[in-house]
Amino acid sequence: MIRTAFLVTLVVGFACSTSSGQEWATKMFETREHDFGTIARGAKAEFEFVLSNIYLEDVHVASVRSSCGCTSVSIKNPLLKTYEKGAIVAAVNSRSFYGRKGATITVTIDKPFYAEVQLHVTSYIRSDVVVQPGSVQFGSVSQGSPAESKVAIHYAGRSDWRILEVRSADPNLSGEVVETSRSNGEVTYELLVHLDSDAPTGYLNDHLVLVTNDNNSMQVPVLVEGKIESSVAVSPTSLFMGIVQPGEKVTRPLVIRGAKPFRVLSVHCDDSSFEFDTSGETQPKMIHVIPVTFVAGADAGKISKLIRVETDLGESLPDLSAYAVVAP
Repeated sequence: MIRTAFLVTLVVGFACSTSSGQEWATKMFETREHDFGTIARGAKAEFEFVLSNIYLEDVHVASVRSSCGCTSVSIKNPLLKTYEKGAIVAAVNSRSFYGRKGATITVTIDKPFYAEVQLHVTSYIRSDVVVQPGSVQFGSVSQGSPAESKVAIHYAGRSDWRILEVRSADPNLSGEVVETSRSNGEVTYELLVHLDSDAPTGYLNDHLVLVTNDNNSMQVPVLVEGKIESSVAVSPTSLFMGIVQPGEKVTRPLVIRGAKPFRVLSVHCDDSSFEFDTSGETQPKMIHVIPVTFVAGADAGKISKLIRVETDLGESLPDLSAYAVVAP
């Protein structure tokens, strides 16, 4: 009944007008515009336009295209079930283009109905500053271990051009530059980037800002990427229990993996609708499978809660999101 009502709503929207009929699709996007700012030549610059399926019907992103070769696009997770997230990834082609650029990205959705959503990106690609390679790459780093990585910064133009300092908004990320050559208006620096041992687990996607003595364009951002991995990983990181009827019970597995044998001390949630069976997981081992059971109450709507896992490794794990939809 809910699904039918949803479809009728969309049909009415399409019958009224094309723009209002496609409004359902634009509502799924968190934002539809992004300015990359100033980018060095060859630097990696990507942005994800995140979209969430806020409907009961499956949503399928059929294709995506860019109006300019200065920006390439791709689809992340094209088939979205209820409350699942995907993204349209826009990447600036800073090796082949320079100057001020803009692109319109057209996203085509073919399910549950046809719709097109337009996204917009802008950037200014400098031709005088080159980053090699295009970003600082840490790869996978174990939590608690410091790490270092470096890139080269090349400049061609003014003979007195200098990098004055390196700024970071992340307290666990810092950088320093060393001038390695200077001749006939060409300058090369080595940028050495430090990642502290206190960096939290998760993906690292941030920028360092090089501050120069060029008053026309003082700042040059440099992308820093990596992943800080915990010795214990929980999957899935977001547990969807499904669309259930009032009083219905559903069970999903929660998998906890470690680099060495460990014990699960507790799994708990502040909502009694979620139950956890840890009776068979008392012995140390590298993989634990915990059945998670959700018992739907009488109230319809989305239920979203946090689940906390504690182990004997003394390491704090990020809370896991669990959610379900109770149908009326």
